[in-house]
Amino acid sequence: MSIYETKKGQEYKARVKNFMDKYIYPIEHEVEVFSRTNPSELHPQIEVLKAKAKAEGLWNLFMPVNYGEYSAGLTNVEYAVLAEEMGKILWASEIFNCNAPDTGNMEVFAKYGSDEHKEKYLNPLLNGEIRSAFLMTEPDVASSDARNIQTSIVRDGDEYVINGRKWWSSNVRHPNCQVYIVMGKTDPDASSYQQQSMIVLPAGTPGVTVGRKLATLNAFDNPGCHCEMHLDNVRVPAANLILGEGRGFEIAQGRLGPGRIHHAMRLIGVAQRALDYMCKRANERNAFGKQFSEMGVIRQLVAKSYCEIQKARQLTLMTAYTIDQEGAKAAKDLISALKISVIPLGSKIVDDAMQVFGGMGISNDIPLATMYTHARAMRYADGPEEVHAHQLGRNLLKRALTRPDIDTQYFTP
Repeated sequence: MSIYETKKGQEYKARVKNFMDKYIYPIEHEVEVFSRTNPSELHPQIEVLKAKAKAEGLWNLFMPVNYGEYSAGLTNVEYAVLAEEMGKILWASEIFNCNAPDTGNMEVFAKYGSDEHKEKYLNPLLNGEIRSAFLMTEPDVASSDARNIQTSIVRDGDEYVINGRKWWSSNVRHPNCQVYIVMGKTDPDASSYQQQSMIVLPAGTPGVTVGRKLATLNAFDNPGCHCEMHLDNVRVPAANLILGEGRGFEIAQGRLGPGRIHHAMRLIGVAQRALDYMCKRANERNAFGKQFSEMGVIRQLVAKSYCEIQKARQLTLMTAYTIDQEGAKAAKDLISALKISVIPLGSKIVDDAMQVFGGMGISNDIPLATMYTHARAMRYADGPEEVHAHQLGRNLLKRALTRPDIDTQYFTP
């Protein structure tokens, strides 16, 4: 148990793990096969398990503050431990109403939404009655620099008119998706970080076209999927604007801080499960007259993977603790460190496990291939690691210029 973990968090972890062992792992493969053969439908057990999790109080665990009857009131540290368990199966987070992009959207509505937004969208999301999507990335610009986003949001009387093209918009094809949050420009002549705004767009609004499905490494994340979105003269009430014009970056930072912890801890769950698979395989297989587990290269791989997971877990918990104590702004360097070091770790260890498994590792007989596809894609989510490395390096070097505690004396002959 880490120094950051609490008794409450451990109790919830045990409950989540028990729920997954009892209900989710037994149907993991069945759900994956169903999603491939029935791409537009939810497996019939999904809603059943969601109701069961809700009845057991394992619901909206991600909410960092108590939100009435809808929240368990856990801290970011306490939730991070649970996210690791959920992350071991791609769709498990949905069972506990802790899945992206809904978690981030719920935080946006909770922190910045109007009373109308909360009544129409936040409460149904918290209750698991609807799903949502977040439309930010665009195919025609480098969206890693969000200032490039070109979708226009123009005021016209009591309405805003939205025009643009988005892609990698996850969840839009989910049968329960009812609302999108869109990021675009309300004032292209403002300063670079004051041009963007966020606006609420109900699904099915005239002018919205859900375009082609996008495969991730030739796999579709059914039923929600990732899609292109075409927004052609889409009109929504002016009241749908969130917080005010030019506040898009402010909202994005409030949305992404906790979400990056969620991604990081889920990826640690992926890495831990991959390591468990690797160890099991090494103890079962023989080649060239020797058991895999006796081979030095395998032992080193297992040992190094264990060390990397332990370091990643502690960095993530420390980041979560800093956000709990001082807020996301105080943890910005740690959040960047997560993106640079923890997120890539998931795909690296899954890749190593696949190698140990040989041909089975890239098959659908075990979940490693699905885990790898998801883990590799997460290296782009919420900003690629290269952007975070650039920003973190810049900030640390700049800060060093004014730090009196750094000894800059050089030894000379």
